[in-house]
Parts: sequence; C-alpha cells; structure tokens
Amino acid sequence: QVQLVESGGGLVQAGGSLRLSCAASGSIFSINAMGWYRQIPGKQRELVAAITSRGSTNYADSVKGRFTVSRDNAKNTVYLQMNSLKPEDTAVYYCNANIVVVTTMHEYKYWGQGTQVTVSS
Repeated sequence: QVQLVESGGGLVQAGGSLRLSCAASGSIFSINAMGWYRQIPGKQRELVAAITSRGSTNYADSVKGRFTVSRDNAKNTVYLQMNSLKPEDTAVYYCNANIVVVTTMHEYKYWGQGTQVTVSS
C-alpha cells in the first residue's frame, strides 16, 4: 500500500504565495519522477511541474518563473512553492509520483487526493 498525502492549499490574494507539500508513505522501494498537476472543473488535468529523482525539473509555460518544484528524497516528499499567484491559478492541485513498490518491484503511478488552491483578485 502506498499513499500520497497533500497539504498546503487554501485561499490567497493575487500576488500572494502558497507552498504545497506531498508526502509518500507505504511499501516504497524507490520513487522516480514526482510532480504536480492541476484541474479546473470541466477541463483536463494539466501538468504544472515535475522533478526527476536526480532533480531535473520542467514546468508548464504558464508557471515558469513563478512556481518552483523541489523534493526531499529522505522524506519522500515533493513541494511546490507558488509565488506571484494569479486568479487563473485557481484549481485543485494533485501530486503525482512514479513509485517502485517493495512487493512487486514494479513501478506504478500514484496520485494524491487533491488540494484546493483559490486565488482571489
């Protein structure tokens, strides 16, 4: 069993900042790529930022220069620092991780439960 538990969402004014965290726990052998996606009702889930196990990152064009993804491998945790937030960043944010589980030594994709981020104008 593997779980991803997110925290850090909330309501913030435009121009403000929030930091999301996502901790993985359970029968984990190793974690490869981790990342954050977001979804607005009626739209497809979209990639916001991702980070490999070695620290290479990529970002959606809409968040480059404002958001920073990082991870703490010792804590099996990925973070998303969001600065200069805009109303269009309002969405449910989901963390994602590609995890090799101990029981099968196969890699599976896991998702967090989602956390709401609301940016008021």
